[in-house]
Amino acid sequence: MNDNTVFVYDTTLRDGAQREGLNLSLNDKLKIAQRLDDFGVHYIEGGWPGSNPKDADFFRAVQTMTLRHAKIAAFGSTRRKHADTASDPNIRALMEAQTPVVTLVGKSWDLHVRDVLETDLEENLAMISDSVAYFKTQDKEVIYDAEHFFDGYKANPQYALLTVQVAAQAGANCVVLCDTNGGALPWEVGRIVREVVERLGETAVGIHTHDDGGCGVANTLAAVDVGVVHVQGTINGYGERVGNANLCTIVPDLQLKMGKQCIPPESLQQIADLAHYVAEIANLPHDTHAPYVGSSAFAHKGGIHVAAMRKNALSYQHIDPALVGNEQRTVISELSGRGNVLDKAAEFGVDVDSEEARAILQQIKELENEGFAFEAGEASMSLLLRRMKAGYKRPFEMLDFTTWISVREGVPMVSDASVKIRIDGEVIHTASEGNGPVNALSLALRKALFTKYPQLQSIHLTDYKVRILDGANGTGARVRVLIDFEDGDRRWSTVGASTNIIEASWHALVDSYEYALLNGKS
Repeated sequence: MNDNTVFVYDTTLRDGAQREGLNLSLNDKLKIAQRLDDFGVHYIEGGWPGSNPKDADFFRAVQTMTLRHAKIAAFGSTRRKHADTASDPNIRALMEAQTPVVTLVGKSWDLHVRDVLETDLEENLAMISDSVAYFKTQDKEVIYDAEHFFDGYKANPQYALLTVQVAAQAGANCVVLCDTNGGALPWEVGRIVREVVERLGETAVGIHTHDDGGCGVANTLAAVDVGVVHVQGTINGYGERVGNANLCTIVPDLQLKMGKQCIPPESLQQIADLAHYVAEIANLPHDTHAPYVGSSAFAHKGGIHVAAMRKNALSYQHIDPALVGNEQRTVISELSGRGNVLDKAAEFGVDVDSEEARAILQQIKELENEGFAFEAGEASMSLLLRRMKAGYKRPFEMLDFTTWISVREGVPMVSDASVKIRIDGEVIHTASEGNGPVNALSLALRKALFTKYPQLQSIHLTDYKVRILDGANGTGARVRVLIDFEDGDRRWSTVGASTNIIEASWHALVDSYEYALLNGKS
């Protein structure tokens, strides 16, 4: 390690798992731990041994894994008040975890000492000192987390400083200052951390922030700027309340913007995949607008932006997206210019000249005014580009469709649809029944297409969304329908809009099958 090294401590498996709606199985935790090690973090906090059977199982199972980069840390509190350290249940559970690193959390705020621990200030200092010293006698690397440090410092600076001093004097390898309630501001953090760094001298200082005030990442960077060498956070910022500081933002900021060494340089290109992987394991939607790793992080929609970037990609991007495993994207909407159309046409493999791009852009603006949204339905965008080219022939033509609903007393509601399409000059007329008019329409269209294109049977609708665009018009409001399809290998989205939900659905359904036939299903 060199003087620019900042150690990365991931607490996704413990603090991150405290996010509302996030539940990780033992297998989930082991998978994430393996990916974090592959990525190159220095520490992985596995959980709080003794708090639940799953964490105890994790610490046993992780011992069978071969980790190349990371040390596993077990998290727990200092001994209880007036307890014998060696026999304290928390201390014993930490020892039983058999990890090389123990992370101890203790109180820095006198309010917590009095009102939560219900003890005196001197006993709290003894609890910190005794606990750290005990684990040092057991040859453990000890990280001391000073809980509520910034709130404690503001209330009683002398005492807060004393708590971290006794931890350092007892042998803590690193003293971590925690903004547990997430309310500190960057200039406060910088000023306070600087004082702690100077006070502790040779003892390493770390930072652990939450994002309740929206400053989790900024507070972490401010702390590093004044001497912190250890940063804690979670993947995707998962955590209690609004979350922890997001390592997927912190690590690129430190490595690309501040010249720090956090992970192997080649690993930084894995960070977008890591963010998506953890989101999938956690069964949570990934934030498409997350810095660096979101799919929209390098997406460009404004016409002026795209026109400039066609000349120089750095004109509207702060880094090369490839550095973090992401990619530049062009989005088309009524805010776009010809450059957006030309970029998107190139992406879809459609040869479009400047005049064609102008005509396509005008049609896009007219359609978006009617409620279409092509940035959400890129398959429909691809088809629009193709259909504007002279000589384009659709694989099938829609002639007409009919839907009807039957309601009779004592009989369940019945929905039927008939579809008439033309393929290679032949008119095909089919009908189907469904659990609603859109479902019946979809089934009738599939039946008609299967007569000529049986390969389409592998395609399945995976999501169907309806959005009311002008609710003030009540039941006469315009709606937008977005449909997702997949065929096992690919996934695509189409869009339709109308004051009639069935017509909007029809537009999106037809686009979905036409797109499939033009992209590998013909």
